[in-house]
Amino acid sequence: MQRDILTVSQLNRATSRLLSEHFLSVLVEGELSNFSAPSSGHFYFTLKDANAQVRCAMFRTQQRRLTFKPENGKQVIVKAQVSLYEPRGDYQLIVEHIEEAGDGALRRAFEALKQKLAAEGLFNASHKKDLPTLPHCIGLITSPTGAAIHDMLTVLKRRFPSVPVIIYPVAVQGDNARYDIANALAIANQLQQCDVLIVGRGGGSLEDLWVFNEEIVARAIFASTIPIISAVGHETDFTIADFVADLRAPTPSAAAEHATPDYQQWLSSFLQLEVRLQQQLQRKLNQQQQTFEWLNKRLLQQHPKQKLLRNAQRLDELEGRLNLAIQTRLSRQAAELATKTATLWQYNPANTINSYKQRLNYLNKRLIAASQKKLQACNQRLSNVSQTLHVVSPLATLNRGYALTISPEDGSVISSIEQLAVGDLVETRLAQGRFTSQVKQIKPD
Repeated sequence: MQRDILTVSQLNRATSRLLSEHFLSVLVEGELSNFSAPSSGHFYFTLKDANAQVRCAMFRTQQRRLTFKPENGKQVIVKAQVSLYEPRGDYQLIVEHIEEAGDGALRRAFEALKQKLAAEGLFNASHKKDLPTLPHCIGLITSPTGAAIHDMLTVLKRRFPSVPVIIYPVAVQGDNARYDIANALAIANQLQQCDVLIVGRGGGSLEDLWVFNEEIVARAIFASTIPIISAVGHETDFTIADFVADLRAPTPSAAAEHATPDYQQWLSSFLQLEVRLQQQLQRKLNQQQQTFEWLNKRLLQQHPKQKLLRNAQRLDELEGRLNLAIQTRLSRQAAELATKTATLWQYNPANTINSYKQRLNYLNKRLIAASQKKLQACNQRLSNVSQTLHVVSPLATLNRGYALTISPEDGSVISSIEQLAVGDLVETRLAQGRFTSQVKQIKPD
């Protein structure tokens, strides 16, 4: 019986062909060691884990797509063909592609996306929106079962319990988490129920937090018209969402602190403002009362009634002086008449006496007529003065339907729209009473 005897070369060649045909392409993860790069440009290294190792070769033509520098100790993933180095009979991997594994790859992706979005301006401060001083409603986009939501609700209840909170439950880890968060942001912006949103989760590894480094999440945050606070992980954790958001909080609890004011401080401020307002109102009332009393005194002093009383007193004085003058003149005329009558009787000139009697009667009538005319003229002058005073009296103007508009602040008369502005208060005096109104519209003549 003839036996099939193989040479070592034949065995190694057959084994190499068998391995190549069975393992067309494999992905293997391990740690780089024994790395060398001779002058030929090829890479030779060992890929190992805790229990085993395998030799690897990467030829120069396959190195064009490398994005990092291979070094001993780095954790990598290689795409390779399984082969056998026939001269030595060593089993090895012919590497086609190599990339960093774990945090290294993620950090490279993080930096690449960060540079891309920064170049587009998504991180610019000009796009940051201000948070509301006192939000009407706060939205929480996070996991409904994590510790982060409990911490945020606790802080919000302590800080300002009257502000309502809407929870948009999402997954914060896993393949679908990025779509959950992006959809929740879109829904919140569509409903417009909240005026500030907190997006985040508790701490974890870089892989755990990776959903907040996804481009779809970053662009959804940037597109939000509602201010967003990013609260991902712990104080040392930074994500792409932190750079795009309007405010980055080191923790979810800190985000809740930023979103709400302290109601105790607000209450204290309100009490202080109330006291100041009462003091200002009281001071204003006192000033207005003093102004009113001063104006009332001036009005009483310049009231037409006072002038009429003074003129009436002057009229009485003139009337008394006129009567005295008339009586004096009459007395003098009577004395003169008596003297002439005595003289006449002495000479008894009857005709002269009759003539003088006639002249006396005539003069007496003229005197009476002149006195009456003078008295009528005085009365007419007094009437004219009284009518003139009545015509120019502000009260008469008000009685005819006109109104007097004054400033309630200083009491000045408003005669032009230049003295007014929309929203000013004015005081209008009528013939009977007065009222206060507010300027709604100003129209020029």
